[in-house]
Amino acid sequence: MNRKSIIAGLICCMGLGLVSPAGVMAQVSAIKTEAVKGGALIGAWDIKVSENGVDKPSWLEVELSGFKTLVGRFVSTGGSARPISKVNFDNGKFSFSIPPQWEREDRDLTLEGTVTDAGISGTIHTSDGQSYSFTGVKAPDLKRTAAPAWGKPVKLFNGKDLTGWKALGENQWIVKDGILTSPHSGANLISEQKFTDFKLHVEFRYQAGSNSGVYLRGRYETQIIDNPKTDPPSSHLFGGVYGFLVPNDMAVLGPGQWQTFDITLVGRLVTVVANGKTIICNAAIPGITGGALDSNEGEPGPIYFQGDHGPIEFRNIVITPAK
Repeated sequence: MNRKSIIAGLICCMGLGLVSPAGVMAQVSAIKTEAVKGGALIGAWDIKVSENGVDKPSWLEVELSGFKTLVGRFVSTGGSARPISKVNFDNGKFSFSIPPQWEREDRDLTLEGTVTDAGISGTIHTSDGQSYSFTGVKAPDLKRTAAPAWGKPVKLFNGKDLTGWKALGENQWIVKDGILTSPHSGANLISEQKFTDFKLHVEFRYQAGSNSGVYLRGRYETQIIDNPKTDPPSSHLFGGVYGFLVPNDMAVLGPGQWQTFDITLVGRLVTVVANGKTIICNAAIPGITGGALDSNEGEPGPIYFQGDHGPIEFRNIVITPAK
């Protein structure tokens, strides 16, 4: 074969996506999960971590990068989703390590587990040197086959007292002048009613430097935080679904002002309207966020307000559940 034929053949292969200019093979068709080493681990997992006899929620997602490398994201029992650069897999066993996030220690968090037809299980070694067992099941897709039919709006807060709400811990929440108030850091506040799909309207006000959040089904936090209007949008700042979904605009008004969230949640799909601006539109929430009450994603859950990160006020809390 002459040189011209070889060059022509290479150009043809490059055009078909079979080889890159650097000689690296490129994907030309979908790679089947079952054909990949560790394919049984690919997907999202709802995890329960047994910490001193108490189940704490966690979450893991594993996906394929290229032909054979497994990567992912992990939500521990605190903090937000963290990237996993590589998930090691061999003969049904897997492991990974990730650096500290909000932990004060320098030690990596490591996880070792096994995947079977029944799910995953194993041990988490935390940055502070503790070891806890865990179990996990595949997360439900939460897809809906039809658009919801909405019921009647329900006032979750009567403007008088804490009827319909309960504090997780010693209560600091009070009602003053028709406003639901946490005057200082303390317990989180949870609605006694649980919901599946809904539209939620809530008005809130915070002081300078404060931080709170609205948890949907008790599992997915929409962030409330005093960050500057000039900050670029982030999943960790105002209006983000914590650690996962980035708003398309920074719609924050600032401390001392009443602000609004209008949130629609159907399955995993969420729309967030902050102060009249649609900042997240029908986006899928991958999994639970840090601070979730549990990892039972297929079940109804409450509305929950974060009260452990500084003073916060709420009023006009109205939910419209799906029928």
